[in-house]
Amino acid sequence: MKLIILSVALLGVFLAPALANNDINVENEDNRGGNSHQSVSIDNQKQVVNVDNNNGWHSWNSIWDYASGYTAIRIFSKKSCIIAPLNKQIIPDVTVLPQAIKEKQKTGAQGPPSKQLTYTISHNKITDLSTYGKNIENLCRGIPTYLAHEVKAPSFVFYSGSCFRANVLWILGISLCGQTYDY
Repeated sequence: MKLIILSVALLGVFLAPALANNDINVENEDNRGGNSHQSVSIDNQKQVVNVDNNNGWHSWNSIWDYASGYTAIRIFSKKSCIIAPLNKQIIPDVTVLPQAIKEKQKTGAQGPPSKQLTYTISHNKITDLSTYGKNIENLCRGIPTYLAHEVKAPSFVFYSGSCFRANVLWILGISLCGQTYDY
């Protein structure tokens, strides 16, 4: 009987981190020199990460849904939502993300540069959000939503417009290039 109790206790100790939720909050200076606040909520069980960047009119919210394989970012100033395939080779896995953030917080600017992803936004609106999972559907419901495709080697010769840039806790920089036409 003691062996069973010990086994269950050990299973709980080793399984708890895999099922845990993590919340990480950071005050930082954004690219424009102003203050912003980012919070990251990680649900290991559902394999979903929610990133909130609160910076007035430049605020945005992002969902990384590892189960569906998509990420979405709702850009408040643009009143639009952009969905893209989740690049699991660049975006840290949901189970190692808390440690990656902690390491980057320790090293700061002295550490390796953050990984960068660049996307080009399609001109066509997405009409059926259910394809991208409930989390992304809830984030983007009711606003114009577009699909974006990763540009492996960004070439701005083909694109002369501006890019929306989102930096996630010093570990990932995302550039969304293109224009949404509803604002």
